[in-house]
Amino acid sequence: MAFDYDLFFTCSLIEYIGREKKLKRSDVVKQLGKERIAHIYKRADVLHCEPIAKTADVFMEMCEITEGDFDNVSDCRYTVPDYWSIGKVYTRLIQDVYTDDIIDTLCEVYDSMFSDAISNYNTDFFYQSRDYIKACYQYNEILVD
Repeated sequence: MAFDYDLFFTCSLIEYIGREKKLKRSDVVKQLGKERIAHIYKRADVLHCEPIAKTADVFMEMCEITEGDFDNVSDCRYTVPDYWSIGKVYTRLIQDVYTDDIIDTLCEVYDSMFSDAISNYNTDFFYQSRDYIKACYQYNEILVD
């Protein structure tokens, strides 16, 4: 499967909003809602033409995204990965476990324990290989089922 740049933009935007509003990324997904995320994904080719901060502001205001207290950036003791890098980690995982609907898969990944693991910048989980992250995710699905 070719790299999905629309998904990459969508995931990077979720990461950006999460940092701005100090929310777990699963909470950003819940507050945006599946319909809005599908809109962002379908229009990513146009939305990426604006600075991501401006696009994030529009959606934060439109969806009345609340402020939280999850500050993984300030809590990081090491170099903080940029939101594009984390967007890429999510994109790869979503593409690797995708089955029927890309937006459903996105919501499932962000609602999993792996979202918290990826957001913990004091560990090396988000730096692990694509195959390792996929295997961990799939193994966890087997245990939960």
